[in-house]
Amino acid sequence: MRIAGTLIGGKELGASRDDLLERLLRLRRSRERRGEVSGGDGKPSGGRVSAAIESDSSAQPRDSEAAQSYPEPASSTPGQVAEDPAAAAASASPSDDTGPSPGAPSDAQVRKELRQLQRYQRLAKRGGSIGLSAGEAEAPPGAPSAVQDMVAGGNAIATFPYRLGGGHGSFVDDAYDCSGSVSYALAAAGLLDVPLTSGDLMKWGAKGPGLWMTVYANPGHVFMTVGGVRFDTSGRNGRRGSRWQGLNRSAGGFVARHWPGL
Repeated sequence: MRIAGTLIGGKELGASRDDLLERLLRLRRSRERRGEVSGGDGKPSGGRVSAAIESDSSAQPRDSEAAQSYPEPASSTPGQVAEDPAAAAASASPSDDTGPSPGAPSDAQVRKELRQLQRYQRLAKRGGSIGLSAGEAEAPPGAPSAVQDMVAGGNAIATFPYRLGGGHGSFVDDAYDCSGSVSYALAAAGLLDVPLTSGDLMKWGAKGPGLWMTVYANPGHVFMTVGGVRFDTSGRNGRRGSRWQGLNRSAGGFVARHWPGL
């Protein structure tokens, strides 16, 4: 599922970069005038944050790990606007693997995926399943194309600012919260067509951890692991620190979900 089009504030993206920045600035100022405060996991208690989001007055808790995510001050000037997730995925390394196959896999596909998994497990034990350099990740050779696209999507916004509600009205934004970040990476892999909250991601895909990737979600926070590294707004090194990090955190209290075949 790819994104057919992208909207900001209900308008089709076709304007210039300056127009997009001006819209984001107007939305930010409008939010500040109304004194809006985001509810748990990026759902605003009223109005809009970054772009139109349905109000949910019952959402009382905030992101339980916002303090560890170096939130962007509300008064900051809008920064770089991310590209569409599908465009970000286009930067992934070419692969002859098209990702999870629909229907029952052939014996040859099963053997190939088993070899890939065994290689991945050997690399993971050595800490080399995914390389990290200058805050960006690199998918291991032989990874399914969906994994490569997911990594490319994560790289595209790895050092973007953190803001509650960021990435929810539109995948195209200048800051992302925890679930907005994970949603963007999943959309780059074609596994989402709209941004989801962490509560929604508790029901996404299939139960349990995956072979290549796992989403860990609870009502207040979400992160994911891909190829042996973590993609998480919490715990990064400063306001421009990368979301790609080591696996040194507990998954206690989180629901594990994965995409079938991954």
